[in-house]
Amino acid sequence: MREHFEIPSASGTFDAIAAGPADGRPVLLLHGFPQTAILWEEQLAALGDRGFRAVAPDTRGYSPGVRPMHADAYGVSELVGDVLAVADALAWNRFDLVGHDWGGAIAWWTAARHAERLRTLTAVSTPHPAALGEAHRTDDDQRRRSQYQQDWRSPGTGARFLADDAALLRSLYQGKVPDRHVDAHVRRLSEPGALDAALNYYRADRPDAAVGRIQVPTLYVWGTEDVALGSTAAHATEKWVSGPYSFRELRGIGHWVPDEAPEVLTGLIIDHLNEHEPAL
Repeated sequence: MREHFEIPSASGTFDAIAAGPADGRPVLLLHGFPQTAILWEEQLAALGDRGFRAVAPDTRGYSPGVRPMHADAYGVSELVGDVLAVADALAWNRFDLVGHDWGGAIAWWTAARHAERLRTLTAVSTPHPAALGEAHRTDDDQRRRSQYQQDWRSPGTGARFLADDAALLRSLYQGKVPDRHVDAHVRRLSEPGALDAALNYYRADRPDAAVGRIQVPTLYVWGTEDVALGSTAAHATEKWVSGPYSFRELRGIGHWVPDEAPEVLTGLIIDHLNEHEPAL
């Protein structure tokens, strides 16, 4: 049974959903843009059924209790700090971390800065930040794919997304996301200030965003039809992980992996967690 609750933390109060026994092995799942924690409902249910304690918060900008409106509040230190603040509030000394899209970027940053807190990392769609940065510099295809990020920095983007019953926002899901999820995401992002807060992930300057090699056991899952993240960075991610690494390429699947291939992704996550069980 899925639980809805709030997590008061040092960063503010996060809305969250969870499943599984309170004393189960802890797994934190982070969503990206323009989605919310409900993205993970299938994974939460499966993990909970297997005895894990799986928690998915609405992240900074999405949770009303953590919704700063200035872009400089969305730097790496703030976003990684939220992960640790949530884990600390849940009394999790070590945990498994899963992230998709921006949640994946935050997960990579957290693994780089606080490997001692993580048992495993699972990044979905989002390659290692250094691999993506290199692709931006050297690969014309990735630069074209990423142009939208610059376009979305303009002040009027939020209003355009929400006009006409959020028609433009709804189009981003490409018909690949279940209607019940789309409605939940749009409902949250239609709250006063929510969409502009979420767009601050794109507007923030991140001079402290350098990421080295990852020592944490890592699973990276990428869909070959991802419109935003191409093969150059996906295939280069391996060289940025010095710990145990597994890359799973999903043929015919696009950017919305948790929605497009939920059962496949759930199986991969569970296998990864079981492969790296905590020592007795």
